[in-house]
Amino acid sequence: MTEPADTHVPAPGGPERAAIVVTGASGRMGRMLIDIVTESAEARLAGVTERPGHPWVGQDIGTCLGRPAAGITVTDDPVEAIAIADAVLDFTTPRATLAHAALAAQAHCVHVIGTTGLAPEDLPPLAAAARHAVIVRAGNMSLGVNLLVEITALVARALGPEFDIEVLEAHHRHKVDAPSGTALMLGEAAAAGRGVALDAVSERGRDGITGARAPGAIGFASLRGGDIVGEHDVVFAGAGERIILRHVATDRAIFARGALRAALWGIGRKPGQYTMRDVLGLGAPPAE
Repeated sequence: MTEPADTHVPAPGGPERAAIVVTGASGRMGRMLIDIVTESAEARLAGVTERPGHPWVGQDIGTCLGRPAAGITVTDDPVEAIAIADAVLDFTTPRATLAHAALAAQAHCVHVIGTTGLAPEDLPPLAAAARHAVIVRAGNMSLGVNLLVEITALVARALGPEFDIEVLEAHHRHKVDAPSGTALMLGEAAAAGRGVALDAVSERGRDGITGARAPGAIGFASLRGGDIVGEHDVVFAGAGERIILRHVATDRAIFARGALRAALWGIGRKPGQYTMRDVLGLGAPPAE
């Protein structure tokens, strides 16, 4: 990644560290990303942004977080911040993410997108931006979850339709959607393993006299309560045996760690759209 000479400060006694910008600094994920980048020996926090009018704008990010001054001022100008970045970590809103993608393309820096709720019409602008920059986008940045997705597809491919598939997920009481995005990722993986479309076999919301389970169905069940960070099970239930694949998240920082790993992985790669499969070495590179 080519940058102006004054945009990097080498770590004392060590190699140059990647310049990382975090957008949406005041959000739950923004704060976690700042912590993870600050603790990293391979990266340094180069800038943080917030929306115009936010009370943090113009203040030192350290002060905003109740810590000693960090020497980095929160800005509402993403152009200024992204211009000096090797990578941008973005868990904001679809509208903001599209704007950030255009700026990252101009700066030729890595854009890691953990933003959810992107609509089909949002994808062409991201594809256009990816002609000039590396974009890593995933609905879940956890390395463990992405490995579970791969294993789910493998097991579904190996087992016949006589094994019923059920995806069980649990989250905190404040989560507003069900099934979770991760549960749907797992369902998609199971369906892909069987060579079918998830929409054609998905089964949800059982209540009352539902009748027997449809052959080949992929079921979903959701639990909401307390402060559960995230638990996902994929159950393959056959006659006389069950295979249960499970991932349990106990700390939301795993998503921030995965995002930083994706950013460091993307630096120096060819422009294109990538996923966590690629970061983990499980996917083919995008077509030229």
